Amino acid sequence: MKVLLASDGFVTDDVLRTAMSAAAPEAQLAAIASTWPVPPYGDVGEVREAAGDEDELVAALRGCDVAFSHTFPFTRKVIEACPDLKMIAICRGGPVNVNIEAASDHGVLVSYAPGRNAVATAEHSVGMILAAMRQIPQRNAELLAGQWRSDYYIFDNVGPEVGSSTVGVIGYGAVGRRVAHVMASFGGDVLVHDPWAADRSGEGVAFVDTLEELLRRSDIVTLHARATPDNHHMIDAEALALMPANSVFVNCARGELVDYDAVCDALDSGHLFAAGFDVLPAEPLPLDHRLMSTPRVVLTPHLAGASKEAARLAARIALSRSGLSGGWAASRASSSESSTATGTEYRSSRRLP
Repeated sequence: MKVLLASDGFVTDDVLRTAMSAAAPEAQLAAIASTWPVPPYGDVGEVREAAGDEDELVAALRGCDVAFSHTFPFTRKVIEACPDLKMIAICRGGPVNVNIEAASDHGVLVSYAPGRNAVATAEHSVGMILAAMRQIPQRNAELLAGQWRSDYYIFDNVGPEVGSSTVGVIGYGAVGRRVAHVMASFGGDVLVHDPWAADRSGEGVAFVDTLEELLRRSDIVTLHARATPDNHHMIDAEALALMPANSVFVNCARGELVDYDAVCDALDSGHLFAAGFDVLPAEPLPLDHRLMSTPRVVLTPHLAGASKEAARLAARIALSRSGLSGGWAASRASSSESSTATGTEYRSSRRLP
């Protein structure tokens, strides 16, 4: 078995080799690397959030049975040019950089790594909630600029506490569940809306039937859902208007879920107290975008899922789900069943409340 390690600056060659040595030490290895995350990824051909050159990838895949990658573009062009390729293992939560239809057409199995950055994203989401509520980045910037603003102790200028707030969590997957539990441990009254959540367990967590009810009752709303065509701008002006005055809104999920102009309007009017975003309407965000000048906004450049352990875990999960850790012969023997299951699971995981 020959395996291509298609690494980048996050899921590095060393990370991939370490995972492969544990899972399939007998494999013959080839390697290619991109410089992602510098520059950022984008659309390559018909696939999304990809980085790397298609022709270079085709050349590197020559004679390879398996590709083990994070961000390289597995377009139809690449898959059709690689008749030896039998499996693509993607080290991310969804294989958006793989043409799934082309892979199916050519009998190429696709595995991926759901939940690989759930802990990192949940931790960052909690940090964004606290940073927005207490305006920590703004106070830090002022202090570094020589401003000591004691007027922030004025009652109307201070924010709420999690422990005295109702926290609405939209989506109860791997990330949302962790955030909900942390908010409950702070003493928050946690509401969750997720019609597809099979496991509704969790101390201090209550489910509500509609998004509208969650928005009306929540002082803090944090969004944890995958984007689909059905929920584009699910948080728009109408949704924000349902939230209580002086509430806080945070999105570390997907930029497509939110109408950011409506958020800016709600902040400018004073209806929202603060907001925090790790995912944005355009990435990189243009310097003249409204979010850059709207008050009480905390922004980070789409890095909630970035941690060393997330990279290592992504490689281990992708390999485990590929079947390679059980041996190449066993993996190929179950290829028909695996292909069907993988496609079904990927499609269903993209549903949103």
